[in-house]
Amino acid sequence: MQSHKVALSVFAILYHAAVAACAHSKLLTGGTIIAYDEETRLPKVIRDGSLLVRGDRIDWISDAALPDNAVTGDVEVIDCTDNIITPGFIDTHRHGWQTVFKTLGSNTTLAEYFFRYSALVAQPLFTPEDLYISQLVGIHEALNAGVTTILDHAHHTWTREFAAAGLDASVDSGARVFWAYAFQNVENFGIPDQISQWRELASAMSSNLTTLGIAYDDFTNDPEGADTSAVVNLARESNVAVLTAHHVDGPWMLGNSPEDLHRVGILNSSIPIVLSHATSLTPRGAQLLRSTNQHVSVTPESEMHYGHLHPTSHLILDQASLGVDTHFTFSTDILTQARMWLQTTRYRVYENTLDRWEIPAGNPFSVNQAFLLATRNGGLALGRKDLGVLAPDAKADIVVWDGRSPSMLGWSDPIAAVILHASVGDIEHVLVDGEFVKRDGKLVIDGYKGVQDRFLKSAKRIQETLKKTPLPPQEGPLFGIGYPYGQVMEIDVQRDEGTGYGPSYA
Repeated sequence: MQSHKVALSVFAILYHAAVAACAHSKLLTGGTIIAYDEETRLPKVIRDGSLLVRGDRIDWISDAALPDNAVTGDVEVIDCTDNIITPGFIDTHRHGWQTVFKTLGSNTTLAEYFFRYSALVAQPLFTPEDLYISQLVGIHEALNAGVTTILDHAHHTWTREFAAAGLDASVDSGARVFWAYAFQNVENFGIPDQISQWRELASAMSSNLTTLGIAYDDFTNDPEGADTSAVVNLARESNVAVLTAHHVDGPWMLGNSPEDLHRVGILNSSIPIVLSHATSLTPRGAQLLRSTNQHVSVTPESEMHYGHLHPTSHLILDQASLGVDTHFTFSTDILTQARMWLQTTRYRVYENTLDRWEIPAGNPFSVNQAFLLATRNGGLALGRKDLGVLAPDAKADIVVWDGRSPSMLGWSDPIAAVILHASVGDIEHVLVDGEFVKRDGKLVIDGYKGVQDRFLKSAKRIQETLKKTPLPPQEGPLFGIGYPYGQVMEIDVQRDEGTGYGPSYA
């Protein structure tokens, strides 16, 4: 009898809370919720649970099923029976403006990328309209894949118009975007001009979802210069939401290490800092990241695709998150990055044991940890404990997975089901800030066909121009300094010499 009274009390609480909710409230019922337990700092699985979204935040989560007709009025009820409910994925490194290059970089290396697709050379290919539609469609692609938050390293800041186009597309996308304006000296638009525009954009920002950040990649080459000082001062004065830089070292020698940022006095600050790639991180650099609580963004597919790899990243995962990078060359979704990184890390650690002629006594890296990298750790990297989790008062960025899809049917462990068995095609709903951006398997975008048509027009023209542009020879040292190019063996899956690698069919 006592347990019955407790159950009625729970239902009464849920009922009155739901009825009191505003017209924009949504109640997800009957699903398995992968919530977050702050005390254990681990996922908490709630089966046959209920989750109430009030406005842009999660109001409550309960493990009690609601009785029939318990909720009336202005609360929209979404039946999630048999489904899995997770936080949205967080991508802490992306260049959205490059979407129009889709499939052109299938066999490229990082050195080739610099001279063909990067911000160093791409400006003549674009108009501001091209850039806007490329950025917009790239973010839509991410939303479709359950990526609800993006840290965009926006290095298309060649002119005021180009910079504004990328920001406008981010605002219009419906995603949560930390848009990091890249400060870089370009012809007729130097860093002082860019800082002036950044201040103007900051004062005019009114979006609830798009946040202005800073990207800067010259901490190593110009540590005491006027430009670096100006960027650091701007970050400090504005208490910028996030600062990001590419850290690619080893033989690449592109710098921006934790040591470099520490020398200019920005690493040990209240500003969240995300170093993308963190290739060849040193023990001292790792120690600095831990002592200052700053983070790296591991982009597994990118680092394997381009060849800068990740020899030390598995040693700093306690201060790591996941990113996609140049999504025009490979997967756009964080789910794929989490899966690839999980198995890559397992391979590396297993190999260490087997090299000693010993049998692995356990599995070194769990699906739970991979899930946290793709969600919770992304929020921490951005300094936002209310992102990447399902918990009361967290932002309502939510993904609902079809638990009866052919790939997931029969699941028992919901985290394993998502990380190891699901695909982006299994995503039924995506909510950002409490609003649907994907529903019943389709993006909720007004005039999406028109957006597609505009994008295809830009992509066709830009791709045709790029195909006619010869690639500079890969000879001598990269950028004329440092270490030289080296020959790479080509793998052929056909017999006889020279038959298998073949041309690009773009």
